Amino acid sequence: MSSPTTPAVPPASAAPAPSRFSPYDPTVARLTWRALLGRRRALLLCVLPLLLVGVAFAVRSMTGMDDRVAAELLGGFALATMVPLIGVIAGTGAIGPEIDDGSIVYLLSKPLKRSTIICTKLVVAIGVTVAFSAVPTLIAGFVLNGNSQQIAVAFAVAAAVASVGYSAVFLLLGTVSRHAVVFGLVYALIWEALFGSLISGARTLSVQQWALAVGERIAGPGAGVASDVGLTTAVVLLVAVTVGGTWLASRKLRTLTVVGDE
Repeated sequence: MSSPTTPAVPPASAAPAPSRFSPYDPTVARLTWRALLGRRRALLLCVLPLLLVGVAFAVRSMTGMDDRVAAELLGGFALATMVPLIGVIAGTGAIGPEIDDGSIVYLLSKPLKRSTIICTKLVVAIGVTVAFSAVPTLIAGFVLNGNSQQIAVAFAVAAAVASVGYSAVFLLLGTVSRHAVVFGLVYALIWEALFGSLISGARTLSVQQWALAVGERIAGPGAGVASDVGLTTAVVLLVAVTVGGTWLASRKLRTLTVVGDE
């Protein structure tokens, strides 16, 4: 009489099956949130949003509800100045200081894919930029004209869209250069603000114009929300820059090795 067979038990030394790729890691996210929202950087992030809302209250008290004034203030101050500057702070700050002071070695020593680190930091940078730019833009828009012609929502959505592009571009700069903040300011304040207003061809390569193309679709006709780039072109370029920037940043991070690694 044969004895019952017992199921085979894998040897204790068998290696576990490799885990699937995850684009988000909670530990990396927590460290990045803590770095971006530290006391010093948080103060910098709050200055422009508070100024925007304060100016909105002042303008409303002086001019009343005026759609044209609302569009000019939200377009000229919020989208053209505040969003890219906050993007510089959040995008470069998500990884640049860690590379500069060497603390990135802690993350590189963990069993994490470099792409997971970059994707997580991009998500956090986008979240911070949206919170400190799109939300204040929406509040300022409602203060200025009560969202007449969907101007407040249009510029808030445009600010959120721009946050994605800026975060990807400035995160890449923070990965490849120790002078990322300087290059970020040059792009935001000289390329987009100066060249974009003087050279029509430069506007096609402007994150601000891509975001305005989305806002233009939301706002009412004649609301003063207009872009020099078509919506389809804007979406394609935004996706290309975001995906391309993330991929390049991941590739660059792979070249950084932990001391002692073979």
